[in-house]
Formats: sequence, C-alpha cells, structure tokens
Amino acid sequence: MCEKTIEKAGNVKKVASVEWNKDTQMATLTYDAKKTNKDEILKRIALSGYDSDTFLAPDDVYANLHGCCQYDRPSKADGEKTESKTTMEGTDHSNHKMAVEMQKSSQMTVVFDNYFAVKDALVKTDGAMASEKAAALVSAVKAVQMDKLEMDVHMVWMKVLKDLQKDAEHIADTKETSLQREHFVSLSTNIYALMKVAKYEEPVYYQFCPMANDGKGANWLSKENAVKNPYYGSKMLSCGKTVETIK
Repeated sequence: MCEKTIEKAGNVKKVASVEWNKDTQMATLTYDAKKTNKDEILKRIALSGYDSDTFLAPDDVYANLHGCCQYDRPSKADGEKTESKTTMEGTDHSNHKMAVEMQKSSQMTVVFDNYFAVKDALVKTDGAMASEKAAALVSAVKAVQMDKLEMDVHMVWMKVLKDLQKDAEHIADTKETSLQREHFVSLSTNIYALMKVAKYEEPVYYQFCPMANDGKGANWLSKENAVKNPYYGSKMLSCGKTVETIK
C-alpha cells in the first residue's frame, strides 16, 4: 500500500516517475527537468502522507494512513529529545523557543512587507518602483527556510510557492503597470492564503474592487482600512471596500 500511494502521488505521465523500494525505504525519482523538479514531486508525496528530508506530511494526512503504513517520524522524535536534553542541562528553553518562534514569524513578515511595498507602488501607478519592490519580494520568497515554518504554514507555503514566485517575477520583469496589475491579482490571492495561517503583527484588511480584473473583481491586502486601490491608482483610488479583517 505504501508503494502504491507514494508512486501514484509522485508519478505524472511522460513527466515524472517514482519507484519506491520497500526494503531500503528509498524512492528513485526520474523526471523531465524542463517540466517539473524534485521539490514538486516530493511535495505531492508529502501531501499523500509521506515525509522526506525536504517536506513533511500534514499530521492529519499521516494519521489517516493505514496502521501498517504509519512509520517512525524521527524528525519530530529528535526534536522532543533535544528539548528534554536542553531542559535537563539547565538552558533557558523559553528563550530558545521564543527565538525559534521569532524566526518562523519573521520569515513570513519579510514576505508580507515586500508584498505591501508592491501594493503601495501600484497605488501610485509607479511601474519602476513596483518592479523594484517585486524583485525584493522574489528574494524574500527564495530566502524562506521551509523546514523552519509551522506545519500549517508549511503546507500552505508548499501549495502557493510556485505561483507566488512566478507572479512576483513577472511583476519584477516589467515596468508596465497594466501587466503588473494582472499578476497582482493572483499574487494577492496567494498572499491572502498565507496571511490566514501565518498572521501578521497588526490587523490586515482584505479589500475588494468589483471593477478590477476586467469586471470580474479582484482583491488585495492592506495595512490600512481606508481603501487605496492598487488596480486603478488615482483614477479610482477609493473604489472598493474592506471585506475581511485579519487579526
């Protein structure tokens, strides 16, 4: 059952092939590097319930595996042993835990702050600034250490990472605000998904403009409740409303 689940999750016809060996508990990945990569394959396998060195399976998915398919999760056990040892040696574990928590939150804070900078540039209809801030967002996204994220943030991050980076790169690659705004629509959707689990140190306002995106409507996030529309700038600066406050 393990082999069937792992290979089904990782295999993509004519793109990726996974062969798992039950004796060694190792998988061999073969893939077309022009169409996918190792991380994408390992993400799918993690979402089916199986850890790798890079990605951890969600706890609830692991728990739903058949009993004979459940396995020791040494990364978590090691963490518990380390905590116990640190406490016995008299180290101030509360300070250590606080430092780890700060590191986890600061990674997302940097990503969010760069997103807000892109949004502010689009409010000003400043394509050059939006490009510059988007390049900083790309760097922030690439700098995130996924293994340091909380599990719920980790799982959302795996789902949005590829599109998040792609949209930020597209905005950075042009100074034409109309093109930047097209990618800002989906960028905002993915940032919203992250914000819901990772949170921010202050309230964030999820706002909506019914006119944007060719009349289909589009959202964005802001640190201000007052509407400043990034899709139209000064042409329709106050068009829109706050639809949710994330605290």
